[in-house]
Amino acid sequence: MPQADQRDQADEAQVTAALLRCAGGDRAALRVLFDMESARMTGVAFRILRRRDLAEEAVQDAFLRIWRLSRSFDPARGNGRTWIYAVLRNRALSLLQDEAKYPASDGDSEWPEASAEAAFAMLPEASALRRCLEQLDLKRRNAVVLAYAHGMSHGELAGKLGVPLGTAKSWTRRGLLSLQECMG
Repeated sequence: MPQADQRDQADEAQVTAALLRCAGGDRAALRVLFDMESARMTGVAFRILRRRDLAEEAVQDAFLRIWRLSRSFDPARGNGRTWIYAVLRNRALSLLQDEAKYPASDGDSEWPEASAEAAFAMLPEASALRRCLEQLDLKRRNAVVLAYAHGMSHGELAGKLGVPLGTAKSWTRRGLLSLQECMG
């Protein structure tokens, strides 16, 4: 058997073993998987998404899903590497679908800012929520207001604000954390 095939089989065995350890709650096993596969996974995701930022987001999301779903991995049904790349492919395709569903704004629309500002302006001047929202930078404030006052999903926020999906998620999450701390 050629040396490359032996190395591939050894790597596959290591991936499978790490997945089984993840299923048992071993965080170090997830790190092993990340170290072994993240660079290759980013390349695969990039070929699907054609954008580096989305590829990196897909890989990050895939590793979170691998951690959460590792108990469903069954080595009798297939090998570990195939399983983790299926998780990645599914996540990348979901991101691709979200990006297509909510294309970036062409910049002509004032809708997000005007709508977010209108909702913000409706808050009583003396309210704690208004005071805390005023402390956020405008981008995070708009993301939070649009998400909660207008019920927009992360994908809709990304399209309306003209930013990648991960950025919209990040602005919303960080804005909410800041609000939580402020309102404490």
